[in-house]
Amino acid sequence: MAQARASNALVPIVVKERSPAKRFRFRGGPAAREQATECLATVALYEAGSDRDGQRAVIQVVLNRVRAPGFPKTVCGVVYQGSNRTTGCQFSFTCDGSQTRRPERNGWEQARRAARRALGGYVYAPVGRATHYHTDWLVPYWRSSLVKVATVRSHIFYQRR
Repeated sequence: MAQARASNALVPIVVKERSPAKRFRFRGGPAAREQATECLATVALYEAGSDRDGQRAVIQVVLNRVRAPGFPKTVCGVVYQGSNRTTGCQFSFTCDGSQTRRPERNGWEQARRAARRALGGYVYAPVGRATHYHTDWLVPYWRSSLVKVATVRSHIFYQRR
């Protein structure tokens, strides 16, 4: 863990490369919006716990991926991409057994509010158009292929070059 943190700290944040994200325009009916809200709230809570900024950052990454080439074009499609495999899931909670444990109750309503706001056009600007992130105690194989654009607590955010 200490080695990973030290290695990640050596990679500079390139703020000038951080592109601003545009407001997300949800196109779907009430049932689809509710499903997207639940998928966003779930990924936010499992990935960032009750940390408000962490939740917003994770939600922004999901919405950025919906618009980016190479990712599914729906919120839930992005969240659960690769979850049927033991490796290759996009968000670790979808394939590592985390969903079998009960998440903390305190973060749910906050995560749902953040999800509704994001689907309504709120942009979490500190991560820009980041499409990838990881915790600071990991060094993923893809790190050097992307540009580090932000950190939010223990998460590091990247966008394509």
